[in-house]
Amino acid sequence: MLRQRRREAGLTQEQLALEADVQRNYVSLIERGVNQPTIAVLFKLAHALKCRPSTLILLVEEELG
Repeated sequence: MLRQRRREAGLTQEQLALEADVQRNYVSLIERGVNQPTIAVLFKLAHALKCRPSTLILLVEEELG
């Protein structure tokens, strides 16, 4: 879900991490499903991807549903 949105935005993991003020390897861990982002990180990622946090949550819901 995050990887898809990141690629649609034309960002590398490093660029997304920089924009969201998180570590690049943390973005990788989230994308691979190893880690789950906190609400605060979810908001940072959404801001960096220029979407609403609820959009990211809906994508996860669709993926799991």
